[in-house]
Amino acid sequence: MKAGKEHIVPLGNRANQILQLAKGHNPDGEYIFSNGQKPLSNMVLLTLLKRMGFGHITTHGFRSTFRDWVSEVTDFSPEVAEMCLAHTIGNKVEAAYRRGNLLEKRRRLLETWGHYCADSPCKIQFLQVA
Repeated sequence: MKAGKEHIVPLGNRANQILQLAKGHNPDGEYIFSNGQKPLSNMVLLTLLKRMGFGHITTHGFRSTFRDWVSEVTDFSPEVAEMCLAHTIGNKVEAAYRRGNLLEKRRRLLETWGHYCADSPCKIQFLQVA
C-alpha cells in the first residue's frame, strides 16, 4: 500500500469463487495472478481492456465507479466506502479518532457490490465481447 499500512480486503462469495478458479490454474504457485512464476504486472488489466475494445477505461475508473455507486445507489456510509478504497483520512482530528477498520460493514458492502456486478447489464456486454 502507498501509505505503508496493512489493508485487509474482505472478499464476498463471488470474489472468493473467482479466486478459487484462478488458483486452480496455478495450484502450487505463490501468486494467484501470475505467469506461473512471478506476479502479473500492473499493466495487464489495461492491456486486457484495450484488447476487449475498452481502451478508454482506466483502473481508477473502476474505483470511481464503485465510489459513485455506493453514494448514489446504496445506504452505506461514505466512511465505509472510503475505507474499502483504502483512502487515507485527510482531516487529522478525524483520523485520530477513527481507529476501527469497519471490517464487517466493508464485508457487507463488498458482497452487495458483487451481487450488483453479477446482475448488471454490463456483465452481458463483457461476456459478449470476451
